[in-house]
Amino acid sequence: MSEEASKLKQALEKGEGVLRLLPSWVPRTFCIPGKRMRLHPDDYYAFGAHRGGIDERWFASTVKADNGPLTLEDEGLSYIAVNEKAEPDKVLLKDAIEIMGDEILGREVMERYGGWTMFAKFFDNMEPLPHHLHQDDESAARVGQKGKPEGYYFPRQLNNHSAYFPYTFFGLNPGTTKEDVKRCLENWDIGDNGILYLSYAYKLELGTGWNVPPGVLHAPGSLLTYEPQRASDVFAMFQSLVWDKVLPWDMVVKDVPEEYKHDLDYIVDLIDWDINLDPNFHKNRYLEPKPVLPVDEMKEKGFEEYWVVYNSEFFGAKELTVHPGREVKIKDEAAYGIIVLQGHGKFGKLNIEAPTMIRFGQPTNDELFITKNAAQDGVLIKNESSVEELIMLKHFGPKA
Repeated sequence: MSEEASKLKQALEKGEGVLRLLPSWVPRTFCIPGKRMRLHPDDYYAFGAHRGGIDERWFASTVKADNGPLTLEDEGLSYIAVNEKAEPDKVLLKDAIEIMGDEILGREVMERYGGWTMFAKFFDNMEPLPHHLHQDDESAARVGQKGKPEGYYFPRQLNNHSAYFPYTFFGLNPGTTKEDVKRCLENWDIGDNGILYLSYAYKLELGTGWNVPPGVLHAPGSLLTYEPQRASDVFAMFQSLVWDKVLPWDMVVKDVPEEYKHDLDYIVDLIDWDINLDPNFHKNRYLEPKPVLPVDEMKEKGFEEYWVVYNSEFFGAKELTVHPGREVKIKDEAAYGIIVLQGHGKFGKLNIEAPTMIRFGQPTNDELFITKNAAQDGVLIKNESSVEELIMLKHFGPKA
């Protein structure tokens, strides 16, 4: 047995199929951190100012961030903490699934998908993001990647302020043409290229979310957002100026084949025109929480659980609340990851708690990964507070 396999076996036995994950922080040069992820104020530029501020934390990730030539080898990847040391022994979740995927995800998922094909993250920006899209499978495959659908949810616990612009532009106004968008791309170097004049903005509401397929233009607003998504970091920016921040043309064509980097027809065809021009976009893409059982029945048992991201074949997410002083055994069909938003208690054999403040590189007790067998057998979750709710988000990949 290899050293990594031995460590992994130790972690699986200790948690009885529940693995503790270490925080995975990601910087972006084109964003200003909103500072709501509980990271220590001194650590938002821990990668160095030249790399930009840390405005993302990735969960249950087996995909490396794509931040250009300075990207670290393990940037964006999640590690399993094998023990409870201040500097724990660790194994990449990616490597763990390659070594013991049948035990972690189940044989059916490994045979059908080849591994864990989603991750989730917080993105936390003071300003809105540029209007951009994520390529579909066909376009992403041309640059050796996968298409990227994603979902959004706006947790109350991490949005103590809404930052500068809590509105998201989605899609394109009905009647917008390819020539209209090409004109914006032609005007890339004049300052504001005017792409937002072609789109609707929606005010963001805490405790709700959105479903965002590939090819959909969107300029996410400044709420801290929980984002389950397919395991990919592919994108194309369509907005040249965000407030006073200029974006280079490289951000448009980062994931465009070399021969098409100045082909506006090719770039405009990355857009899914049917969805972007849908006059019922809000009705078809807006997500209200859906209870997994009748609410009164759940409350009587001491918990509440809601689907908060759904309508995707690639991922889903739930919000689970365990009421003060209560414990509940929760069963799920498949492996999943969690991030604790509020409170403290026990998740099976492991302690869990929402941290007040995190130093860069410090282990935490707020993130776990639950193997398929543990999920199906059910995990006993206990809220050890007599007054505060224990609240977590749960992210799932595709079912076999």
